[in-house]
Amino acid sequence: MTIPASPSPSGGPVLRFAPSPTGPLHLGHAYSALLNAEKARRMGGRLLLRIEDIDVTRCRPDFVEALLEDLAWLGLEFESPVRRQSAHFDDYREALDRLAARGLLYRSYASRSAIAAATADPGHPRDPDGAPLYPRARLAAADDPAGRGPGEPFALRLDMARAAALVPPLAWREEREGMEGGFDPVPADPALWGDVVLARKEFPASYHLAVVVDDALQGVTHVVRGRDLYEATALHRLLQALLGLPEPVYHHHRLVQGPDGEKLSKSLRSKSLRALRAEGATPQDVRRWVGLASDIFPGPRTSRPLRPGHP
Repeated sequence: MTIPASPSPSGGPVLRFAPSPTGPLHLGHAYSALLNAEKARRMGGRLLLRIEDIDVTRCRPDFVEALLEDLAWLGLEFESPVRRQSAHFDDYREALDRLAARGLLYRSYASRSAIAAATADPGHPRDPDGAPLYPRARLAAADDPAGRGPGEPFALRLDMARAAALVPPLAWREEREGMEGGFDPVPADPALWGDVVLARKEFPASYHLAVVVDDALQGVTHVVRGRDLYEATALHRLLQALLGLPEPVYHHHRLVQGPDGEKLSKSLRSKSLRALRAEGATPQDVRRWVGLASDIFPGPRTSRPLRPGHP
C-alpha cells in the first residue's frame, strides 16, 4: 500500500461517490452523487467512483451493473478505472498489520449472544449509532486466546484507550454550507465509539478502516457524504492519524427524506431510481425532487409534477 505523498497527486481537488452494491440506488444516493459531481465541476476537480463491495455476502454483481446504469442515466461521468474494494483486500490487511505492530489490535472471540448479555443493562454506554460499547473487561474470559483453535472465528478490535493515547487532540475540517473554502474545525472524540471492530473472519476490513485507506490511496481531498456519517468522522480521523494518512476536508450533507419523514434507505425499501425511471421520471425530475436547481444541472427540460405520495 503506497500512500500518495500529497492528498492529491494531481495537485487538484479530488472527490468521490462511493455506493455499496447491496441494493438499488434511491433518491438519497442520487442527491449525494449529484452534489459530488457539481462540487467537482465548480472546483475544476476530478470525480471518482468507488464500489464499496467489501461485504461479499451482501454485494451482488447485478446491483453493481444497476447502479452503473442509474448513474449513467443521471448524466454522471467518472474517471476510469473504478476502484472496487473486493479487489484490494491486501491494502486493508497491510493497514491492519501496521496497527497490530503497534499493539493496537486484539482478538475478540465473544459471541453476539455473550455481548448482548453483557450489555443488557439499560444504562450501558452506547456509541453514536446506538450500539452498546464493547465491554472488554466483562468479556475478558471469553476473549482469552488460550485454548482457541486456529480456525475459530474472531473479530479484530481496536484498543481505543491505547490508540487515543498515542495521538494529540483531533479535529476535522467541516466545510460550511454553501461556502467552498470556508470550514469550521470540529473536535473529534473517537473514544465515543469504544473498541470498534476493524475486521472479522468474513469481512477483511470494516467500513471505517476501508474508507480511510481508500480515500488516501485515491488521493481524495474532499469527502462529501450524508449527515448520518458525521459522528463516524471522529473515528476516521483517529485511524488517519494512527496510519499516517492525509486528512480530507469533509462536508456532511442533509439526508433526503421520504413522505413519512424517514431517511431514504435500502433497508426501508425506498423507491429505487430504476423504479422511478420505469414510471417515466427524467433525470431533471430527480434533481428537482431532491431540491437541486435545474439551472445548475443541465438535463432534459421535460418534467412532470410530483404526484401526491411520490418520494
